Amino acid sequence: MRPQTEALIVIDVQNDFCPGGALAVAGGDAIIPRINALLPEFGARIFTQDWHPSDHSSFAATHEAVPFSLIEMPYGPQVLWPTHCVQGTRGAEFHPALETAPADLILRKGFRRGIDSYSAFFENDRTTPTGLEGYLRSRGIEAVTLAGLATDFCVAYSALDAARLGFRVTVLEGASAAIDLNGSLAAIKAQMAEAGVALEP
Repeated sequence: MRPQTEALIVIDVQNDFCPGGALAVAGGDAIIPRINALLPEFGARIFTQDWHPSDHSSFAATHEAVPFSLIEMPYGPQVLWPTHCVQGTRGAEFHPALETAPADLILRKGFRRGIDSYSAFFENDRTTPTGLEGYLRSRGIEAVTLAGLATDFCVAYSALDAARLGFRVTVLEGASAAIDLNGSLAAIKAQMAEAGVALEP
């Protein structure tokens, strides 16, 4: 059992991000047994869930654009994704092998149509909070361990924000899987290391 001041944050282990899903991460389902095994070690367990309206501004279809192309949004560059994790659909549900019963909190993100939300802590403008920081502070959490999908986007953005907020942060690479879009994994790992995020197997 880990200290009560440490939380496990499980990022977006949903059907659409696993093999067969709309935005599948290679090996996305292979990390689930490791995550399930970790759950009893932590006194605080938070799961995040991508939860988009069907016409979300990050969807390529919304702009009649090619998936994985880039556009400029008011908050900066935005990758246009295939339609995924639409509210109330099977793709937005947690993968059935993931043990969700131990979750203390399920935090939904990406529900505002006009802005994407990779991080568990802030929308992509880096200023609109999700409320997770306040929840963790109220529970006396000082350190967070992150796992889930995808290492180079939602996991990394969450880790960087957690470090920026003053939490001690660990990313379990062996309990996460990456998209690795145009070298995104190596670039973001360098950013995380520079920010003081511990990268562990």
